[in-house]
Amino acid sequence: MDTFLAIVSRREVRDYEDRPVDAASIERVIDAGRVSGSSKNRQPWKLLVIRDRSTLDDLAAVITRPTNLQGAAFAIAFVLDDGATPFDAGRATQNMMLAAWNEGVGSCPNSIKDLASFKRIVGFEEGRPVTLLTFGFPAKKARPEGRGVQDWIAAADRKPKEETVIEVDDYHLPIAGDA
Repeated sequence: MDTFLAIVSRREVRDYEDRPVDAASIERVIDAGRVSGSSKNRQPWKLLVIRDRSTLDDLAAVITRPTNLQGAAFAIAFVLDDGATPFDAGRATQNMMLAAWNEGVGSCPNSIKDLASFKRIVGFEEGRPVTLLTFGFPAKKARPEGRGVQDWIAAADRKPKEETVIEVDDYHLPIAGDA
């Protein structure tokens, strides 16, 4: 899939088909997060891959929207090392969601509302869990190539470009000594 098409067509998927995601696709998703850039290349994270249905069901109680885990084929908890910047988490999680979309797999980031219970359920006490990404084949079929990029952008229900993009050069005031 074209990278820009993947970016503009990816949507949060909360309803999944009842079928597994193949191991090769899961590995590509993991690698997309693992190779993401990070400040000073410290790679301050752990990716907790969760495939067991009973663990996924238990985790539903500790995220803000429990139904997002129903039917998910797997999930990845993104855990930052203590003191790491959340910016690195955003870079890596977006890479994983885009890699999944390239495989035809939908995803959704989920906030963790009960960190202590989350750590107890997964049995991993280190670091700071930032998000739980759910993955699975979308129940509602999506065909990114079925629309053009501009059609996807128009359907995204975003504020107009004029409200969110500012050309700084239009506002730049000369500094004394600028030619």
